[in-house]
Amino acid sequence: MRLRVGPLRFNIPCVVVWAERTADSCGFAYGTLPGHPERGEERFEVRLTPSGEVTFRIVAFSAPARWFTRLGGPVARLVQTKTTDRYLQALDQTTAR
Repeated sequence: MRLRVGPLRFNIPCVVVWAERTADSCGFAYGTLPGHPERGEERFEVRLTPSGEVTFRIVAFSAPARWFTRLGGPVARLVQTKTTDRYLQALDQTTAR
């Protein structure tokens, strides 16, 4: 993956570490690789409940892995929050069709 923050661009290498698809759920998780600004994993799951409700869950944990993410802790958290917001916006757009 790649991340662009204003004029700055970062490679953010990661790998899928889990994937699952059943009759009522699907999801995947990725973990960071060396060179990623953070160390951690992020998991995305969509489930259909017995009542017919669809739920979407994101579970993430991370810690700074590079000097600039350690130095810019609050900025790194802001980038993560904005990225999560983009995931949710994309899901909204997909389900609105």
